[in-house]
Amino acid sequence: MDKTTRGTSLSMTKRLNRFKRISLSVLLFFVITLKAQSSSEIYKQLKKLNFLGSVLYLAAHPDDENTRVISYFSNHVLARTAYLSMTRGDGGQNLIGAELREALGLIRTQELLAARKIDGGSQFFTLANDFGYSKNPDETLSIWDRNQVLAQTKAIIQEFKPDIIINRFNSQSAVRTHGHHTASAMISEWAFSQMNADQNAWHPQRLFHNTSWYFYGSRENFEKANKRGMLAIDMGVFDPLSGKTNSEIAALSRSQHKSQGFGSAAALGERLEYLELISGKELTHNEPFDGINTQWTRVKGGTAIETVIEKIIEDFDFSAPHKSVVSLLQVQTMITQLEDKHWKKVKTEEINALILNCLGIELQLNAQIPYGVLGENLQIKLLVNNPSPLSLSLNQIQWKDQSHDLNQTLKTNQLFSKSFDTKVKGAIKTTHAL
Repeated sequence: MDKTTRGTSLSMTKRLNRFKRISLSVLLFFVITLKAQSSSEIYKQLKKLNFLGSVLYLAAHPDDENTRVISYFSNHVLARTAYLSMTRGDGGQNLIGAELREALGLIRTQELLAARKIDGGSQFFTLANDFGYSKNPDETLSIWDRNQVLAQTKAIIQEFKPDIIINRFNSQSAVRTHGHHTASAMISEWAFSQMNADQNAWHPQRLFHNTSWYFYGSRENFEKANKRGMLAIDMGVFDPLSGKTNSEIAALSRSQHKSQGFGSAAALGERLEYLELISGKELTHNEPFDGINTQWTRVKGGTAIETVIEKIIEDFDFSAPHKSVVSLLQVQTMITQLEDKHWKKVKTEEINALILNCLGIELQLNAQIPYGVLGENLQIKLLVNNPSPLSLSLNQIQWKDQSHDLNQTLKTNQLFSKSFDTKVKGAIKTTHAL
């Protein structure tokens, strides 16, 4: 085995091991699949690897998010983008079944996750209770427990580290809209202010309100309004890599909110979205990241990484993505040497996924039954296929306190399968992030 193949083997093994550790906790309930991606999708991921900027969109409920904005930042700007929904929507109605309260919250959580798979964002929640319609934010905050939800919001910001936060709602809109909506904006503003005043916390650079004529009472009032500090961005742009406009991607994402009847058709042509600066660094251009370093130079030791990635992008072969793997392994090694723990973690995950995608690796982990209970033995079947012309070595898989040595060569397009017995262990753990 030559040096190139050995490097590829080690990288793949590390990535597969990490994939198992993450996935096995949900493996007992679902089929886990890693599917091959198109060259255009891989190319976009390569370009995203060279962008170091993050956006957090924030609102009150599932379906409050503006999917056009989330998709624009994720797929056009290529920023890490996430939506923070204060609640899971369990106080709402259900148009597709009889499930309400907790059961509806589960449905709407899955709808949000499905939406993010389409628009490219990540998903976060707090433990705020969706208790139905609220007339004002004071009522909302007394039931939510203002201090708890604020602390959880700050913890998510500290974890995700957004450069920009965008509120869906306005903190000044009390009485005119749902109390949950106004409260979500108030909490966001408090979190932004408190974190920027804390030397030990992450400091987001800008806080925007994704405004529109609605918040001004009429289209006429909005036309007359002073728009200083307000960005107007066409988010109906066409993406040649996906063959879709941003509006189409956003509509597909929006249509995942089936329990709320929010099927959406794509709008054609220019679609202006307005971002009003609420707090933070002043703007000099019609650009949300204006004056914010989103290049590898923001990280010590990042300049050399950027140079190598640019070369990979320049040389990318759409008909043979596997040719980029050796250079990506070089970048992977460079990233592991970074001192910045945040970007080291983020970009390690991105490049590990890229390596697998360039190889076209397809992986399935299948449970033989749809669910299990604590203490029960379950059989897990691993299926792996390597369609690339490179010969790869799968050395070991691990999860929790179990590991299995495989030392298996993955030859071109030759399916490898193996079954394992595992016992359902541990307790259910609640977390604010998915």
